[in-house]
This record gives sequence, structure tokens and C-alpha cells, in this order.
Amino acid sequence: MVGQRFISLLENHPWFEVVTVAASPRSAGKTYAEAVEGRWKMDTPIPEKVKDLVLLNVNEVEAVSATVDFVFSAVDMTKEEIKAIEEAYAKTETPVVSNNSAHRWTPDVPMVVPEINPQHMDVIPFQKKRLGTERGFIAVKPNCSIQSYAPALYALKEFEPKEVVVSTYQAISGAGKTFKDWPEMVENVIPYIGGEEEKSEQEPLKIWGHIENGVIVKCEDGPKITSQCIRVPVLNGHTATVFANFGKKPTKEQIIAAWENYRGIPQERNLPSAPKQFIRYMTEDNRPQVKLDVDFENGMGISMGRLREDTIFDYKFVGLSHNTVRGAAGGAVLCAELLTDMGYIQKK
Repeated sequence: MVGQRFISLLENHPWFEVVTVAASPRSAGKTYAEAVEGRWKMDTPIPEKVKDLVLLNVNEVEAVSATVDFVFSAVDMTKEEIKAIEEAYAKTETPVVSNNSAHRWTPDVPMVVPEINPQHMDVIPFQKKRLGTERGFIAVKPNCSIQSYAPALYALKEFEPKEVVVSTYQAISGAGKTFKDWPEMVENVIPYIGGEEEKSEQEPLKIWGHIENGVIVKCEDGPKITSQCIRVPVLNGHTATVFANFGKKPTKEQIIAAWENYRGIPQERNLPSAPKQFIRYMTEDNRPQVKLDVDFENGMGISMGRLREDTIFDYKFVGLSHNTVRGAAGGAVLCAELLTDMGYIQKK
């Protein structure tokens, strides 16, 4: 599903053009339209330019990399297979921008939300030295579910978030499913998503970390996060409920101002996929809602609401993000735009 979202988002991209699609050996040799027949999950039709592209075998690394300047990676393989194949592509001097989780904890691989930690791209020269490359490297984006709350907490960094309790209510598209192919999710809630709680608690700490001796060291004095992650009967959109304590308790007005005014390099440099407003605050009691708000800023912005003081914690609030746009393919496209802007991705 993330691969399909990449194809859709890149249809009219001003900087990037899809020239090659690679897939498993069982799909190689088919046209893209044939390979996804009956399995196309996007609302918009398959882009005409991609329909007739003949799929290459993703394992034929040299042949695929010879056709492109860089690759987006969203593959269904084991973690070890993904690690190996992404490094193999990087070693052909082809940058890899990955949606997969395999390299998120590789110490010299930047895991970036472009508005939060673009400086982590500075670790790439150290990674290139390890890989023995001039041009090739791997960069990744973080887990989809943390997008609903990690940026909101980071925007409040000056107030020193200390303890955070977060519950995420995650859409079925996060598992690559629609209701058609996951009918048991209709009118159902599943209180477990494998590996998700560990990612929710730990990945923000790498994002808030710093580069030391050629690797990214996670933030030891960042907030302690505990989470529960629940699958809910929603197609697109991850909602998070958050309770937070601060070292320097802000006012409600200070929090809203920090969110609404938050800007990063993507906004300053006007990158093509960057939302004009990254974080917005909604004042209505019943917002944000998935049906009304998930497509804010074409799915690249995040919506916050229901901010109020709590009886146990300092504050509680609700966040919403689009899990396959900002949380997956769109976030990776924005990373590639940032890497291009910084000079790490260039024509071969």
C-alpha cells in the first residue's frame, strides 16, 4: 500500500519522475498495471505514466540501480533481507530513502522528520565512509504512529516535556489493508499491534538525539514515553491521545502558539511536499476527526485538539496525522526533497 501511495504522490512531482519500479521476482516482467490488478488501494487511478512500466526484479540490484538516480524503498521482506538489499543499493552509489523500519536503529543512518531533525543528515558522510561509497547512502523516516504526537511534543521542547503517556488509535491502512481485504476489522478494535509500542516509546528519542563520533546517540534526557497502540476500524488516519508533564509548565496559550508558529526547513525552503502549516490547533471540542481532518495540508500537516489541564498530568491533548501520507510515503518524499535541497541526492 505504501508503494502505491508513493506512485500516487509522485505522479506530478516537480522534481522527481518515476522511471523504474522493482518488485519481487514473482511480479517481475509484468507491467505495473498487471501486477496491481485487483489490488490497487488508492482513491485515484493508477498514473498513466506508470501503468505500462515493466517491473524489474528488485534482487537484480545492479540492473535496477543503473536506471535511476535514487530509490524509494517500501518492500515486504524480513528485516534482515531489507537491511541487506538497502545496503546493496547504496553500495551501487544509489541513495536509498526508505519507509521500512529495518535501518531505523542503524547508528549512522539518519531517521528524519524533516521539520524536526534535518541536522541528522550530517551523519551521512560517516555512513558513506563505512559503506565505502562516494554517493550512496541510506536515510529513513520514522514510524507512522509517532507523527501524531512527536512533532507536537518537539514543538514544546523549551518547556521540557518529562513524562508522556500516549495511546494511538491506528488505521487499518497502516497494516496495508482495506476493509475489503480485512473484513474482521469492521466494528472491531484489536488492542495489539506487534512492535508498535516499542517504536512509539523509543523512536522519538533517536529523533531528539545528537551526532557524536559519527553516529546518532539517542536523547537520554528526553521525555519518558509509555504507550499503548490499538488498531481501530478506520481506513486512513492515526489518532493519538497524549498526557504530558513538563519541567517548565507552559500556559495553554503558550502551547497553542508554539504549535501554530512551528516551522522547519521544509517550510523555510518551500520544499514541494511541505505543508504551509505543519501543526494546527483546532478549538472545537469534537476535533480533530479522521473524516474531516485527515487530509489537512494534503495529508502532510498534523492536527491537534482538546488541549486542557489534567488532574494527574500537566496537560492532555489529542493529535491526528495521515498515516500513509505524512506517516509513510509522503514523509519519505519530503525527506528526499530535503536530501536533494541539501545536495545529497543529485543526478548520476
